[in-house]
Amino acid sequence: MDANIEDILHTLTLEEKVSLLAGKDFWQTVPVPEKGVPAIKMSDGPNGARGETFSGGTRAACFPASCCSASTWNPELIRQIGHALAEETQTKGARVLLGPTMCNHRHPLGGRNFESFSEDPLLAGKLAAQYVIGLQEKGVAGTCKHFVANEQETDRFTVNEIISERALREIYLKPFEIAVKEASPWAFMTSYNKVNGTHADASKFILEKVLRGEWGWKGLVMSDWGGTNSTADSLNAGLDIEMPGPTRHRTYKGVKDAIKNGELTEETINDRARNVLELIRKIGAFKNPEIPLERSEDKPEHRKLIRDVGGQGLVLLRNENDVLPLTKDQVKGKKIAMLGLAKEALIHGGGSASLHSHYRISPWEGMHNVYGDDVEFKFAKGAHTYRLLPALAAGCTDSEGKPGWTLKAFETGKGGLPTLTLHGHKEAAFTGLFNDDVKWKDLELITTFVPTETGEHYMSGSGIGPTRITINEKVVFEQKHSTNDSMGFLFGGNPETEFTYSFTAGQSYNIRIESEAPGKDGTDFGGILTGIPGFRLGFMYANEHDEDLVSLAEDVARECDYAIVFTGHTPAWETEGQDQAAFHLPNKYRSQDKLVEAVAAANPKTIVVNSTGVVVAMPWLSKVSAVVQAWFPGQEAGNAIADVISGAVNPSGRLPVSWPKRIEDAPAHGNFPGELKDGQLTVKYEEGVFVGYRHYDRISQDKIQFPFGFGLSYTTFSLKDTKVSQASNGEFTAEVTVTNTGKQAGATVAQLYIGRSKHSSEHPIKTLAAFKKVFLDAGKEEKVTLSIDLKDFAYFDQASYKWKVDNGRHDFSFGQSAQHIESVVSVDIEGASRELKL
Repeated sequence: MDANIEDILHTLTLEEKVSLLAGKDFWQTVPVPEKGVPAIKMSDGPNGARGETFSGGTRAACFPASCCSASTWNPELIRQIGHALAEETQTKGARVLLGPTMCNHRHPLGGRNFESFSEDPLLAGKLAAQYVIGLQEKGVAGTCKHFVANEQETDRFTVNEIISERALREIYLKPFEIAVKEASPWAFMTSYNKVNGTHADASKFILEKVLRGEWGWKGLVMSDWGGTNSTADSLNAGLDIEMPGPTRHRTYKGVKDAIKNGELTEETINDRARNVLELIRKIGAFKNPEIPLERSEDKPEHRKLIRDVGGQGLVLLRNENDVLPLTKDQVKGKKIAMLGLAKEALIHGGGSASLHSHYRISPWEGMHNVYGDDVEFKFAKGAHTYRLLPALAAGCTDSEGKPGWTLKAFETGKGGLPTLTLHGHKEAAFTGLFNDDVKWKDLELITTFVPTETGEHYMSGSGIGPTRITINEKVVFEQKHSTNDSMGFLFGGNPETEFTYSFTAGQSYNIRIESEAPGKDGTDFGGILTGIPGFRLGFMYANEHDEDLVSLAEDVARECDYAIVFTGHTPAWETEGQDQAAFHLPNKYRSQDKLVEAVAAANPKTIVVNSTGVVVAMPWLSKVSAVVQAWFPGQEAGNAIADVISGAVNPSGRLPVSWPKRIEDAPAHGNFPGELKDGQLTVKYEEGVFVGYRHYDRISQDKIQFPFGFGLSYTTFSLKDTKVSQASNGEFTAEVTVTNTGKQAGATVAQLYIGRSKHSSEHPIKTLAAFKKVFLDAGKEEKVTLSIDLKDFAYFDQASYKWKVDNGRHDFSFGQSAQHIESVVSVDIEGASRELKL
């Protein structure tokens, strides 16, 4: 029998209720065992359940990133992902998964675009709803995040986003609204940013008026980690839990004082505590309160699902002269050059989405798995793709003569004997995020380094707090202040300046790194990273650093029948905590673009497989034969890519975003990441509702490289026999016959867009209102029925403060992308403007 929440609430003291409203530690809430209230354990998502350790923890299945999952346009498949992720979450002893990420792809440089689904609110909302349904059908809470308008990482803790209410409701709130209506998620997570001047965690408009008021949602709202900015304001607005713990803003004394001062009421505390208890009930923790130890389960059915999603999510963008697929019979006995990132498995982005996967299949491995010994593969790296020099590890000996480094922790500012000494630390990098023994400690890392080559070798350094590096007691690097981007440091994207040092092979060098804890001067340095030290020392031999990799790759490409260049972003280049550095592919000197240009000149059958979670510039596009956008397809990455390259899987992915040719043509260009004035970054969403294809529909089509919804196949499809009927209650039924006009089985996505027949500068020309993925054998056809409600294409009228669909003629446009419209049915929507309560 379920616990009676009101009875439990009645037994709790005020202090116990307050304790429930903040985390105990990084991943768990505070239990009250004597009253029968267990802790809740959470785990990061959204593309896997990592568990409680950021790096090197319990192994877990790595699913495709949301940008890849969204490219499937397959809600049923996303529901299966939800089921599998629930099982993974349970193996980590958790019952709340921190996903899905649902924010909009507003700008191509958005640092967490890869974690989110789409630029289109309907597509994002429909897929997120199935993700949540899948989780919760298995008893794991879905957490819709980040609520709301977390479209950039630059100054994400404090940036103020100025958004019109119409744009806020039609674009940025809409995916969350769809998820609420269709999936009833058990939890929400607020964003760090301010919306129209108020932090999201303390916004009564967002949390009280819209989420719990207009939408009627009943569930728990937690803060993002370190994203609680007040005591009374956040509690009054509806923020139930401050994460992580221990609390900074919800001490018993602080809350009690706020009640005494009239800023809070005990009833508000009861409301917040009630929501915590309700979540505990929903996830079944009252019945099964124990939190089991983390474990790893590598399930075959999860492997298959990840490979299937990856295969359906890959998007074929170009295929001149049908160079693809490279069937086994076609390439038997031939040579294929595999260049660039062929031996790296780009399976996820950086930050919260990173995890210690069961395994990682690189393209090199995947292609060998598919083709075996029938093809001769040749490899060349072709380009440096590191963002930071790798941490110095090889050739190092600690103070006990063992391989590695000796790490010592000292009481901050006290010196003397170390309070902690660790030998055999493997590399010149460390962060004390989950090590309470080093919080508020000064650190020292020492080693004896013996290089194997003589030369002016490359080094770099950085720290969370002030950091100094000496070689043979001579200072070679000094950072005098704490970093201004602590999250960038944590996720491997903190900029470092390279310098050189003259080494002689075989000679011993004593290297010492000294780093102070940040925030020791009493300033609120960085929220959850205050007092947590960290540093790194990068190193690369000059021969490796300066090697002409492009020429070597060009030579390999010239001697092969086909050349496949693998480009993309490693997690250090595409990560939470930082927006993209540029629209072009990295690394320095645009080496990946140079590699593609050189290979294409050497081999006319050049194929590019790009693994990024964002759209990127493709200045070489017209010079290559084929392009596959692989996104971050999870631990089966190499197999999924090889399936599509070989034709074992017919590509059916469709872009969930628009792909501009130039960054200057992006709708938010000029309003991203904002303007800094008096220490406050402000970004104005001046594009309003004209995001993505809504913007490109109004300008020259020459600005678009690939339209929203676009994707090629190894077969062809047509849409015909379209019709639309309207019921008296305002609902519509649309019908279209989809035909596979090619010679092999495949899938396409029937997309329905609706807009006014008479265009208006105030409204988008068309808006996605419905879609359906259709699988067909060669020569077969299927009649597809789509249901549409007025709410699916309504707009928010700020003057009347209501949702509306105006009377008059509307075009129902059927297509296979936002630009590839094959049939238009015009429908007169009669009567006065319809005012809708959504």
